[in-house]
Amino acid sequence: MATPAQPAPAPLTDVELIELGRVALNIEAAAVSTLAGRLGPQFALACRACLACRGRVVVIGMGKSGHVGNKIASTLASTGTPAFFVHPAEAVHGDLGMITHQDLVLALSNSGETAEVLALVPVLKRLGVPMVALTGNPASSLARTADVHLDVSVPAEACPLNLAPTASTTATLAMGDALAVALLRLRGFTEEDFARSHPGGSLGRRLLLHVEDVMHVGAEIPAVGPDATVSAGLLEMSRKGLGMTGIVDEAGRLLGVFTDGDLRRALDRRIDVHETPMREVMTAPCRSIGPRELAVEAVLLMERHRITALVVVDDSATVVGALNVHDLLRAGVM
Repeated sequence: MATPAQPAPAPLTDVELIELGRVALNIEAAAVSTLAGRLGPQFALACRACLACRGRVVVIGMGKSGHVGNKIASTLASTGTPAFFVHPAEAVHGDLGMITHQDLVLALSNSGETAEVLALVPVLKRLGVPMVALTGNPASSLARTADVHLDVSVPAEACPLNLAPTASTTATLAMGDALAVALLRLRGFTEEDFARSHPGGSLGRRLLLHVEDVMHVGAEIPAVGPDATVSAGLLEMSRKGLGMTGIVDEAGRLLGVFTDGDLRRALDRRIDVHETPMREVMTAPCRSIGPRELAVEAVLLMERHRITALVVVDDSATVVGALNVHDLLRAGVM
């Protein structure tokens, strides 16, 4: 017997579509908002259990909880808590060997009755692995067997059928973020620590790149002696292309700097560029920076003093390099 054709859904106007989206967002926002008032001693216990873990936080979850678990593991790992995701169905077929007695398991299951997750509990108990569970049912099997339980229950899903995991997965993800952020502060995790795990990103470049990584060295450094004429200094500036030249003594120590601005001021005085020595027109003392300073510090120094180039000196004031704003732009720190 043929299945009767289903009636076509009624067409929706743009206004109705927008309202449906707004309702879904409001339901999910309310779900996350209720978590804040629900946090209590169990959350602090979960944080301290993760901190005390000598191995890694192993996140497990099936289906949509598994997708959320992958993201939580990634967030933990990038904020100072070593973590990775293990699929519970794969775990019972060999991947359980990835979990050691030094680890902690973060188990995700909205119902708290996910068979694949519960199948791991007896083995984890025998290994002595502590377990933190995130469920939407405090009376569930997983919640009762876990060492710490975090309640991520929601009043309703954003799905109009109240079936597809929507608000519940958002709440679980938000709780994972809350755990990661609290642990970040508990560990004293810094911007530099974050950059070390994100060396390819813009933050990594800003916080890991040093002046010595971008500066010009050797024959590329613009430098003349104090008795050189202004014309010789201009030739050096033009040849090296950094918009300035350092003035150094016989030992290579920095005495001053000569820039385009110094040239304009010198010309206003109607000096003879072929006769006037650099010592009479250079800026001294001048701004400089050390080679081991972060490149972002060079950016801040240039912005603060409205300059476009810097001489790099070591602890004895010996010139070891030079850089300008274009070097920092190419390095991605501006």
